[in-house]
Amino acid sequence: MHSQSVDTPPRTSEPSTAVRAAIASALSSLLLLVLVVADWGPLMTLDRVVARTTHDWAVEESGLTRAFRILTDWVWDPLTMRLLCAAVVLWLVLRRSAWWTALWLVVTVAVTTGVQQAMKAAVGRERPEWPDPVDSAHYAAYPSGHAMTATVVLGLLLWLLRHHGAGHTLVRAALAVTGVSVIGVGLTRVWLGVHWLTDVVAGWLLGAMVVAVAVTVHERRHPAGNR
Repeated sequence: MHSQSVDTPPRTSEPSTAVRAAIASALSSLLLLVLVVADWGPLMTLDRVVARTTHDWAVEESGLTRAFRILTDWVWDPLTMRLLCAAVVLWLVLRRSAWWTALWLVVTVAVTTGVQQAMKAAVGRERPEWPDPVDSAHYAAYPSGHAMTATVVLGLLLWLLRHHGAGHTLVRAALAVTGVSVIGVGLTRVWLGVHWLTDVVAGWLLGAMVVAVAVTVHERRHPAGNR
C-alpha cells in the first residue's frame, strides 16, 4: 500500500521585526509631520499647554533646570553621542573582521544628521519663545536633533551588543541606560523651553525608523549572524 502524500502549502516569508518596526515608525512619522505642517489645532494646543507648563516649572525649579542643562549640553548632546559612536567604530576597526559594521555605523549616523537637518530646513518650524528663557537654541525646531541622535546612536549600540552576544546582565544595563537617556534627553529639551513636545516625539519616531532600517540592512548583509 502506497502512502498518500499530503500537499503542504509553501512557506511565505514574513517580514522581520526590524522591517515591521521601520514601516510602523515611518508611517507614524509621516502622520505627525502632516499634522504639524497642517497646524492641526488640538495638537498645537497640546504643544502650547505642555510648553507653558514645563517652562513655568523650569523657572521655579532653578536647581533642577541647571542639572537638566548639564545633561542636555554635555551628557546627551549630539556631539557626545557622535564621539561615543566614534569610539565604538574605532573598536570595530581594530577588530579587523568588523570593518563592514564600522562603516555601516558611520554611514547610519551621517544619514541621521543629514535627515534631521533637511527636515528642519523643509519644515522651518519656530522654536518656543519666552520673555524669561532658561536656555537657548538655534535653527529650526522640527525634529529635535538631540532626541533623534540619541535614539539612533544608543539604539544601534544596544543592538550591536545583542548582535555580538553580550551577556544578559550587560544587555539589561545597556537597555536601562538607553531608555533613560532617550526619554531623558527629550524631556530636558521640552523642560528647557527650546522644543515643542511634538519636535521631540518626531525625533524619537524618526530615530526609531533609522535604527530599524539600518538593522534591516545589516541583517540582510549578514543573515547568518542574526540574533
